[in-house]
Amino acid sequence: MSDAAMDTSGAAPQPTKSLMTEDARTKKRNASERRFRYYGIAAIGTGLFFLIALLTAILTAGIPAFRQAVVEIPFTMTQEQYDEAEAAMLKTGIYTGYFIDGLSAEMKERGVDIEFDKAAVDRLLGKVGGQLRAYYRDNEDQLGQPIGFEVAASSRVDRYLKGTFTRGDLVEGNRFFMPEDFDLIDAMRDAGIVKQVFNWTFITGVDTGVDNPGGAGIGASVLGSFFMMLVVLVLALPIGVAASIYLEEFAPKNRFTDLIEVNISNLAAVPSIVFGILGLAVFIQFAHLPQSAPLVGGLVLTLMTLPTIIISTRASLKAVPPSIRDAALGVGASKMQAVFHHVLPLAAPGILTGTIIGLAQALGETAPLLLIGMVGFVARYPEALIDGFLEPNSAVPAQIYNWAARSDAVFTEKAWGGIIILLLFLITMNTIAVILRRRFERRW
Repeated sequence: MSDAAMDTSGAAPQPTKSLMTEDARTKKRNASERRFRYYGIAAIGTGLFFLIALLTAILTAGIPAFRQAVVEIPFTMTQEQYDEAEAAMLKTGIYTGYFIDGLSAEMKERGVDIEFDKAAVDRLLGKVGGQLRAYYRDNEDQLGQPIGFEVAASSRVDRYLKGTFTRGDLVEGNRFFMPEDFDLIDAMRDAGIVKQVFNWTFITGVDTGVDNPGGAGIGASVLGSFFMMLVVLVLALPIGVAASIYLEEFAPKNRFTDLIEVNISNLAAVPSIVFGILGLAVFIQFAHLPQSAPLVGGLVLTLMTLPTIIISTRASLKAVPPSIRDAALGVGASKMQAVFHHVLPLAAPGILTGTIIGLAQALGETAPLLLIGMVGFVARYPEALIDGFLEPNSAVPAQIYNWAARSDAVFTEKAWGGIIILLLFLITMNTIAVILRRRFERRW
């Protein structure tokens, strides 16, 4: 045979398929990956659907709380009328008569001729005589001058104009609202005397009790939450950061520190109502601090927030590369200088983010505040700065709970409006946390 002839009997077999060809096994794996991707997209879509449904329900039910029905008429009171009313025995009755005369004249001028009496005005507008008297007692310089006097309508008038109270909802024998009152409201609405305006009272007012749902506001409760958050920030941030630095950078690794770390993790999972019981027993019954005060609420929320801040701070400290510490120690810095001059500034974004998230969590807590007595009926604006910490007050979550527990539909509407305000605060705080993290974060 020729030398050019080659024996191919022992050569490796040539591949029958190309690597670019998708076999059955590869098809099965790729199909599994696609299914997993679709499952993830479906999970995200489901979550977004329920989130949108929740926000829609909150906004639909809560936005009406930011609108209020008012009656506004041009009004002029002379000095003689004022002196006559102040000299009478039943002063508010005289002022109510003045208002009815002004309202009748305005409606006739606008082409509406309808009869109504003092009882109808009381049902639709409340004690308007007292409001008119209070205005002129505080503004005597307006006597003889034309003004646009505005008075809030009753809660049933407000609900009727919003469409949540109809003629069919009127219970027979209800002495607070008569069937003929609907005709009077329609006539006043057609004349442009009664209208819907932005309800600033809901933003700046205080809780008025169960007898005046239309005049209830959440302003004092917002201020109570603000004072509580000040207490939480002043106490929880330095204590939590100091504990985290010691445990992460200085504490020896032994069974005692392991026990502390386990207990911190356990405290982060304890139900908030347990902290409320602790605050009731320690701060009120033992330490005799004032009940329902924002100071006590802040102390309780501090205990609840500390584990969150400690855990997030330790995670931020761990994220700083060890080379930063080694480099600082290598150029002669002490352990404390390395931590406070190099490690802590680099971990600051994570620490601030964890602190803000902890504050946002504390802002929405209700159960511990109920146990220490921070219910809505005591919500008032403090007269001095120290009173903001020590005088009885409420908080936004407790006020929402208080309104939701009442039977009047207007209070339920106010509760939904309070939820919107609380959500705005929470969204703002979380947005600040994201901005701080993006602004100061360093990637290694």
